[in-house]
Amino acid sequence: MLGETAAVPRSYGIPTFWLNTLIGIYLLVPAWLLTKTFFLAFSRATLHQEFWATDEFWFFGLGTILWTLWFCGSIWSLGEPRPLRAYVFGHELTHAVWVWLFGGTVSQFEVSRSGGSILTDTNNVWVALAPYFYPIYSFVIIVAYGAASVFYDVAGSRITLLWMTPLQWMFLGLGVTWAFHMTFTCWMIPKGQSDLTSHGTFFSLVFIYVINVALLAVLLIIAAPEITWVSFARELLENTENFASGFVSAVERFVLCTESL
Repeated sequence: MLGETAAVPRSYGIPTFWLNTLIGIYLLVPAWLLTKTFFLAFSRATLHQEFWATDEFWFFGLGTILWTLWFCGSIWSLGEPRPLRAYVFGHELTHAVWVWLFGGTVSQFEVSRSGGSILTDTNNVWVALAPYFYPIYSFVIIVAYGAASVFYDVAGSRITLLWMTPLQWMFLGLGVTWAFHMTFTCWMIPKGQSDLTSHGTFFSLVFIYVINVALLAVLLIIAAPEITWVSFARELLENTENFASGFVSAVERFVLCTESL
């Protein structure tokens, strides 16, 4: 939840809600194209290039399954997911991080199990929606791994801790933290968060979906050596061209039908 220390001057023109709704409708196209390209690339790498047999796939998947079981079990036994305070802290810290990225300041930071808030002089769609597409705990793991790699060959290390190498631990941690991000995001969205309603719920949901799929695509490209940035971009471009061709054909058929009436 965000608060602002400065009043926003009243403006006139197209209502922001309608403008954001229109943008959300247009974002459905890249949402579909990214989704199609991601699943095509994932299925090709998994079924035909044996990505399913790699440590990256299995330990990321294991982390995802372990966290999802814990999340569902805590709701079933306790009535709410745990640890809730860790999620609220990460949520508000993500708001703060994106405020700082945009050059703003945070004058108040509050966290409790019942909720949290920050007071800031900067607010925009990226700051408001960041906790729903920026898995901050996953990024902490990635940064820690990158920092350790400067001094030690973490990727090539065969030293084991509890029968797992550092690389396997990293992907297990990424699976847990990514599932943490996704499960809590899905759990929080239906609760009427002001972060979503302030920019229009429809636009916010489409925006969040697009960014999350894009981040999943980045993780897939990094984890699967068979998929490169060039090959993914080429397939995305091909899907875009096919979509555009189909759209033009549909418009032409519609025009012909209206002319014949």
